[in-house]
Amino acid sequence: MDILRSWREQKVMLKWRFPFLTDDDFAFKEGEKESMLNQLSSKLRKSRGELELLFQELQKY
Repeated sequence: MDILRSWREQKVMLKWRFPFLTDDDFAFKEGEKESMLNQLSSKLRKSRGELELLFQELQKY
């Protein structure tokens, strides 16, 4: 996957698309990225595969 947008831009786009997400949902410390992604997956009620597709979709805008 080609990453064209910064993490900050992706967070803003996700928060715009899913207004119930908060900054805390995107917070993670070094080495805890997987935990944050699992939490996002659960909160959005999407599988990890669906979440990956969502991030890929964000790269197109």
